[in-house]
Amino acid sequence: MAKSKPAPRNSRKKQSSKRPFLYLLLTLILIGSVLYLLDHRKKKVPEKIAPVKPPVTVPDKPSLPPAKQQPLPEAEKPVIPEKPVSKKPGQKQYSSPVITTPVVPPPAKISGPAVVAIIIDDMGSSMSEVRDLMNIGVPLTFSVIPGLPQSRQVATAAHNNGYEVMLHLPMEPQDYPRKRLESNGLLLSYGDKEIEARVRGFMNVIPYAVGANNHMGSRFTEDRGKMGVVLKVLKENRMFFIDSMTTPKSVGLAMSRELGLRATARNAPFLDNSQEVSAIKVQLASLTKMAVKKGSAVGICHPHRGTIQALTQQLPIMKRQGIRFVYASTLVK
Repeated sequence: MAKSKPAPRNSRKKQSSKRPFLYLLLTLILIGSVLYLLDHRKKKVPEKIAPVKPPVTVPDKPSLPPAKQQPLPEAEKPVIPEKPVSKKPGQKQYSSPVITTPVVPPPAKISGPAVVAIIIDDMGSSMSEVRDLMNIGVPLTFSVIPGLPQSRQVATAAHNNGYEVMLHLPMEPQDYPRKRLESNGLLLSYGDKEIEARVRGFMNVIPYAVGANNHMGSRFTEDRGKMGVVLKVLKENRMFFIDSMTTPKSVGLAMSRELGLRATARNAPFLDNSQEVSAIKVQLASLTKMAVKKGSAVGICHPHRGTIQALTQQLPIMKRQGIRFVYASTLVK
Protein backbone atom coordinates (compact mmCIF):
# COMPACT_ATOMS: atom_id res chain seq x y z
CA MET A 1 0.00 0.00 0.00
CA ALA A 2 1.38 3.42 -1.06
CA LYS A 3 2.11 6.03 1.59
CA SER A 4 0.60 9.56 1.29
CA LYS A 5 2.94 12.41 0.90
CA PRO A 6 3.05 14.99 3.73
CA ALA A 7 1.77 18.55 2.93
CA PRO A 8 4.34 21.09 2.22
CA ARG A 9 5.35 23.43 5.02
CA ASN A 10 4.27 26.57 3.17
CA SER A 11 0.66 25.38 2.85
CA ARG A 12 0.52 24.58 6.60
CA LYS A 13 1.62 28.07 7.45
CA LYS A 14 -1.07 29.58 5.20
CA GLN A 15 -3.86 27.54 6.83
CA SER A 16 -2.73 28.40 10.37
CA SER A 17 -2.65 32.09 9.52
CA LYS A 18 -6.30 32.04 8.29
CA ARG A 19 -7.76 30.50 11.46
CA PRO A 20 -7.83 33.65 13.65
CA PHE A 21 -9.61 35.51 10.89
CA LEU A 22 -12.27 32.77 10.63
CA TYR A 23 -12.76 32.72 14.38
CA LEU A 24 -13.26 36.49 14.42
CA LEU A 25 -15.71 36.31 11.53
CA LEU A 26 -17.72 33.55 13.23
CA THR A 27 -17.78 35.55 16.46
CA LEU A 28 -19.07 38.64 14.68
CA ILE A 29 -21.74 36.59 12.87
CA LEU A 30 -22.84 35.04 16.18
CA ILE A 31 -23.06 38.41 17.96
CA GLY A 32 -25.00 39.90 15.04
CA SER A 33 -27.43 36.98 15.07
CA VAL A 34 -28.05 37.38 18.80
CA LEU A 35 -28.66 41.12 18.44
CA TYR A 36 -31.01 40.54 15.51
CA LEU A 37 -33.03 37.95 17.44
CA LEU A 38 -33.33 40.22 20.48
CA ASP A 39 -34.43 43.18 18.36
CA HIS A 40 -36.89 41.08 16.42
CA ARG A 41 -38.41 39.62 19.60
CA LYS A 42 -38.78 43.09 21.17
CA LYS A 43 -40.78 44.33 18.16
CA LYS A 44 -43.19 41.41 18.42
CA VAL A 45 -44.11 42.20 22.06
CA PRO A 46 -47.15 44.56 21.90
CA GLU A 47 -47.28 47.55 24.19
CA LYS A 48 -50.08 47.59 26.75
CA ILE A 49 -52.52 50.32 25.69
CA ALA A 50 -55.29 51.47 28.02
CA PRO A 51 -58.69 50.76 26.48
CA VAL A 52 -60.44 53.87 25.17
CA LYS A 53 -64.04 54.23 26.35
CA PRO A 54 -66.48 55.19 23.63
CA PRO A 55 -67.92 58.72 24.05
CA VAL A 56 -71.31 58.89 25.77
CA THR A 57 -73.83 60.64 23.58
CA VAL A 58 -76.66 62.49 25.35
CA PRO A 59 -79.86 62.80 23.34
CA ASP A 60 -81.24 66.28 22.80
CA LYS A 61 -84.03 67.29 25.14
CA PRO A 62 -87.42 67.28 23.43
CA SER A 63 -88.99 70.67 23.09
CA LEU A 64 -91.84 71.26 25.53
CA PRO A 65 -95.26 72.33 24.28
CA PRO A 66 -96.29 75.88 25.14
CA ALA A 67 -98.16 76.33 28.41
CA LYS A 68 -101.93 76.63 28.24
CA GLN A 69 -103.42 80.05 28.87
CA GLN A 70 -105.68 78.78 31.66
CA PRO A 71 -104.09 75.86 33.60
CA LEU A 72 -106.17 73.92 36.10
CA PRO A 73 -105.37 74.43 39.77
CA GLU A 74 -103.49 71.90 41.85
CA ALA A 75 -106.66 70.86 43.66
CA GLU A 76 -108.58 69.96 40.52
CA LYS A 77 -106.03 69.31 37.80
CA PRO A 78 -106.51 65.87 36.19
CA VAL A 79 -104.11 63.07 37.01
CA ILE A 80 -102.37 61.96 33.80
CA PRO A 81 -101.21 58.33 33.95
CA GLU A 82 -97.65 57.68 32.93
CA LYS A 83 -97.13 55.96 29.58
CA PRO A 84 -95.74 52.43 29.94
CA VAL A 85 -92.15 52.17 28.73
CA SER A 86 -91.40 49.11 26.61
CA LYS A 87 -88.27 47.35 27.81
CA LYS A 88 -86.00 45.77 25.20
CA PRO A 89 -84.00 42.62 26.05
CA GLY A 90 -80.82 43.59 27.85
CA GLN A 91 -81.94 47.20 28.35
CA LYS A 92 -81.76 48.73 31.85
CA GLN A 93 -85.02 49.92 33.35
CA TYR A 94 -84.85 53.01 35.58
CA SER A 95 -87.29 53.42 38.42
CA SER A 96 -87.56 57.23 38.38
CA PRO A 97 -87.47 59.85 35.61
CA VAL A 98 -84.84 62.55 35.38
CA ILE A 99 -86.20 65.83 36.83
CA THR A 100 -85.13 69.08 35.27
CA THR A 101 -84.90 71.95 37.74
CA PRO A 102 -86.60 75.09 36.43
CA VAL A 103 -84.40 78.15 36.00
CA VAL A 104 -85.48 81.10 38.14
CA PRO A 105 -85.18 84.38 36.20
CA PRO A 106 -82.81 86.93 37.78
CA PRO A 107 -84.50 89.81 39.64
CA ALA A 108 -84.91 93.07 37.76
CA LYS A 109 -85.73 96.53 39.02
CA ILE A 110 -89.33 97.49 38.34
CA SER A 111 -90.30 100.89 37.04
CA GLY A 112 -93.90 102.00 37.41
CA PRO A 113 -96.78 100.70 39.58
CA ALA A 114 -96.90 96.93 40.11
CA VAL A 115 -99.37 95.71 42.73
CA VAL A 116 -99.73 92.07 43.81
CA ALA A 117 -102.29 90.36 46.04
CA ILE A 118 -101.46 86.79 47.12
CA ILE A 119 -104.25 84.61 48.54
CA ILE A 120 -103.31 81.56 50.59
CA ASP A 121 -106.09 78.99 50.06
CA ASP A 122 -106.97 75.92 52.16
CA MET A 123 -106.08 77.50 55.50
CA GLY A 124 -107.48 76.05 58.73
CA SER A 125 -105.52 72.85 59.36
CA SER A 126 -102.51 74.17 61.26
CA MET A 127 -101.56 77.15 63.40
CA SER A 128 -97.87 76.76 62.51
CA GLU A 129 -98.69 77.46 58.85
CA VAL A 130 -100.31 80.82 59.56
CA ARG A 131 -97.48 81.80 61.94
CA ASP A 132 -94.79 80.96 59.35
CA LEU A 133 -96.61 82.93 56.66
CA MET A 134 -97.15 85.97 58.87
CA ASN A 135 -93.43 85.97 59.71
CA ILE A 136 -92.65 86.83 56.07
CA GLY A 137 -93.80 90.35 56.88
CA VAL A 138 -95.81 91.23 53.75
CA PRO A 139 -99.61 91.57 53.36
CA LEU A 140 -101.14 88.15 52.63
CA THR A 141 -104.83 87.23 52.46
CA PHE A 142 -105.77 83.99 54.25
CA SER A 143 -108.72 82.08 52.78
CA VAL A 144 -109.98 79.66 55.43
CA ILE A 145 -112.07 76.54 54.76
CA PRO A 146 -114.84 76.44 57.41
CA GLY A 147 -115.00 73.20 59.36
CA LEU A 148 -111.29 72.28 59.41
CA PRO A 149 -109.77 71.39 62.82
CA GLN A 150 -108.37 74.89 63.50
CA SER A 151 -110.35 77.09 61.13
CA ARG A 152 -111.57 79.52 63.78
CA GLN A 153 -108.17 79.71 65.54
CA VAL A 154 -106.32 80.39 62.28
CA ALA A 155 -108.81 83.10 61.24
CA THR A 156 -108.65 84.71 64.69
CA ALA A 157 -104.83 84.73 64.77
CA ALA A 158 -104.64 86.27 61.28
CA HIS A 159 -107.28 88.90 62.09
CA ASN A 160 -105.68 89.84 65.42
CA ASN A 161 -102.35 90.42 63.64
CA GLY A 162 -103.90 92.72 61.05
CA TYR A 163 -104.13 90.25 58.17
CA GLU A 164 -107.13 89.88 55.87
CA VAL A 165 -109.36 86.81 56.16
CA MET A 166 -111.65 85.29 53.53
CA LEU A 167 -114.09 82.38 53.38
CA HIS A 168 -112.86 79.55 51.19
CA LEU A 169 -116.24 78.19 50.05
CA PRO A 170 -116.15 74.42 49.35
CA MET A 171 -118.11 73.84 46.10
CA GLU A 172 -118.88 70.82 43.97
CA PRO A 173 -116.13 69.95 41.46
CA GLN A 174 -116.33 68.04 38.21
CA ASP A 175 -116.39 64.24 38.66
CA TYR A 176 -118.04 64.50 42.09
CA PRO A 177 -118.41 62.25 44.11
CA ARG A 178 -115.40 60.42 42.65
CA LYS A 179 -113.44 63.55 43.50
CA ARG A 180 -113.50 64.20 47.26
CA LEU A 181 -115.18 67.29 48.74
CA GLU A 182 -115.57 68.42 52.34
CA SER A 183 -118.77 67.15 53.96
CA ASN A 184 -120.09 70.71 54.41
CA GLY A 185 -119.53 71.59 50.73
CA LEU A 186 -122.14 73.17 48.46
CA LEU A 187 -123.68 70.74 45.96
CA LEU A 188 -125.85 71.42 42.91
CA SER A 189 -128.35 68.91 44.24
CA TYR A 190 -129.12 71.13 47.25
CA GLY A 191 -132.09 73.49 47.17
CA ASP A 192 -131.60 77.24 47.31
CA LYS A 193 -132.61 77.40 51.00
CA GLU A 194 -130.05 74.74 51.92
CA ILE A 195 -127.26 76.54 50.03
CA GLU A 196 -128.19 79.88 51.64
CA ALA A 197 -128.25 78.34 55.13
CA ARG A 198 -124.84 76.72 54.64
CA VAL A 199 -123.21 79.94 53.46
CA ARG A 200 -124.59 81.83 56.46
CA GLY A 201 -123.30 79.04 58.71
CA PHE A 202 -119.81 79.46 57.21
CA MET A 203 -119.88 83.12 58.19
CA ASN A 204 -120.64 82.20 61.79
CA VAL A 205 -117.60 79.88 61.86
CA ILE A 206 -115.31 82.54 60.33
CA PRO A 207 -116.72 85.85 61.67
CA TYR A 208 -113.71 87.88 60.50
CA ALA A 209 -114.11 87.07 56.79
CA VAL A 210 -114.46 90.16 54.57
CA GLY A 211 -114.76 88.28 51.29
CA ALA A 212 -114.93 84.81 49.76
CA ASN A 213 -113.53 82.69 46.95
CA ASN A 214 -114.40 79.20 45.76
CA HIS A 215 -112.61 76.06 46.92
CA MET A 216 -112.73 73.61 43.99
CA GLY A 217 -116.18 74.28 42.45
CA SER A 218 -115.38 73.64 38.79
CA ARG A 219 -118.95 72.34 38.35
CA PHE A 220 -120.76 74.58 40.85
CA THR A 221 -119.36 77.88 39.51
CA GLU A 222 -120.68 77.09 36.02
CA ASP A 223 -124.29 77.10 37.28
CA ARG A 224 -125.92 80.56 37.19
CA GLY A 225 -128.83 79.65 39.46
CA LYS A 226 -126.78 78.24 42.34
CA MET A 227 -124.04 80.87 42.06
CA GLY A 228 -126.73 83.56 42.24
CA VAL A 229 -127.84 82.27 45.66
CA VAL A 230 -124.28 82.36 47.04
CA LEU A 231 -123.46 85.80 45.65
CA LYS A 232 -126.66 87.37 47.01
CA VAL A 233 -125.77 86.21 50.54
CA LEU A 234 -122.28 87.69 50.14
CA LYS A 235 -123.70 91.00 48.95
CA GLU A 236 -126.14 91.18 51.88
CA ASN A 237 -123.15 90.89 54.22
CA ARG A 238 -121.10 93.48 52.31
CA MET A 239 -118.50 90.90 51.32
CA PHE A 240 -116.61 90.70 48.02
CA PHE A 241 -116.07 87.66 45.79
CA ILE A 242 -112.89 86.50 44.07
CA ASP A 243 -113.36 83.86 41.39
CA SER A 244 -110.59 81.26 41.69
CA MET A 245 -111.28 80.32 38.05
CA THR A 246 -111.05 76.57 38.49
CA THR A 247 -112.94 76.36 35.19
CA PRO A 248 -112.84 78.75 32.23
CA LYS A 249 -116.65 78.48 32.10
CA SER A 250 -117.14 80.00 35.56
CA VAL A 251 -119.91 82.62 35.78
CA GLY A 252 -118.78 83.94 39.17
CA LEU A 253 -117.17 87.18 38.04
CA ALA A 254 -119.79 88.03 35.39
CA MET A 255 -122.69 87.44 37.81
CA SER A 256 -120.98 89.51 40.51
CA ARG A 257 -120.82 92.41 38.08
CA GLU A 258 -124.53 91.95 37.26
CA LEU A 259 -125.47 91.96 40.94
CA GLY A 260 -123.29 94.96 41.77
CA LEU A 261 -121.05 92.87 44.01
CA ARG A 262 -117.42 93.92 44.37
CA ALA A 263 -115.35 91.22 42.70
CA THR A 264 -112.29 90.20 40.71
CA ALA A 265 -110.72 86.94 39.53
CA ARG A 266 -107.40 85.15 39.67
CA ASN A 267 -105.50 86.33 36.61
CA ALA A 268 -102.25 84.38 37.00
CA PRO A 269 -101.49 80.64 37.09
CA PHE A 270 -101.74 78.92 40.45
CA LEU A 271 -98.34 79.42 42.04
CA ASP A 272 -97.82 75.91 43.36
CA ASN A 273 -99.28 73.37 40.96
CA SER A 274 -95.76 71.99 41.32
CA GLN A 275 -94.66 72.03 44.94
CA GLU A 276 -90.94 72.27 44.17
CA VAL A 277 -89.43 75.47 45.55
CA SER A 278 -87.67 76.34 42.28
CA ALA A 279 -90.87 75.86 40.27
CA ILE A 280 -92.84 78.11 42.65
CA LYS A 281 -90.17 80.81 42.30
CA VAL A 282 -90.58 80.66 38.52
CA GLN A 283 -94.33 81.19 38.93
CA LEU A 284 -93.70 84.12 41.26
CA ALA A 285 -91.48 85.65 38.57
CA SER A 286 -94.37 85.23 36.10
CA LEU A 287 -96.70 86.90 38.62
CA THR A 288 -94.26 89.82 38.83
CA LYS A 289 -94.21 90.20 35.03
CA MET A 290 -97.99 90.21 34.92
CA ALA A 291 -98.19 92.86 37.64
CA VAL A 292 -95.73 95.02 35.71
CA LYS A 293 -97.62 94.55 32.45
CA LYS A 294 -101.17 95.06 33.78
CA GLY A 295 -100.48 97.17 36.83
CA SER A 296 -101.79 94.51 39.24
CA ALA A 297 -102.09 90.74 39.57
CA VAL A 298 -103.90 88.25 41.85
CA GLY A 299 -102.05 85.02 42.67
CA ILE A 300 -103.31 82.01 44.62
CA CYS A 301 -101.32 79.30 46.37
CA HIS A 302 -101.62 76.85 49.29
CA PRO A 303 -99.82 76.35 52.62
CA HIS A 304 -97.55 73.54 51.40
CA ARG A 305 -94.10 73.34 52.95
CA GLY A 306 -92.38 74.11 49.64
CA THR A 307 -94.74 77.04 49.03
CA ILE A 308 -94.02 78.61 52.42
CA GLN A 309 -90.27 78.20 51.81
CA ALA A 310 -90.47 79.79 48.34
CA LEU A 311 -92.62 82.70 49.58
CA THR A 312 -90.27 83.29 52.52
CA GLN A 313 -87.28 83.53 50.19
CA GLN A 314 -88.82 85.31 47.22
CA LEU A 315 -91.37 87.85 48.50
CA PRO A 316 -88.76 90.08 50.19
CA ILE A 317 -86.81 90.08 46.89
CA MET A 318 -89.95 91.04 44.97
CA LYS A 319 -90.58 93.82 47.47
CA ARG A 320 -87.05 95.20 46.94
CA GLN A 321 -87.64 95.04 43.19
CA GLY A 322 -90.55 97.42 43.57
CA ILE A 323 -93.58 95.13 43.92
CA ARG A 324 -96.22 96.55 46.28
CA PHE A 325 -98.07 93.80 48.16
CA VAL A 326 -101.70 94.46 49.12
CA TYR A 327 -104.65 92.55 50.53
CA ALA A 328 -107.14 91.04 48.09
CA SER A 329 -109.82 93.60 48.96
CA THR A 330 -107.63 96.32 47.42
CA LEU A 331 -108.00 94.84 43.92
CA VAL A 332 -111.76 94.13 43.84
CA LYS A 333 -113.98 96.52 41.87
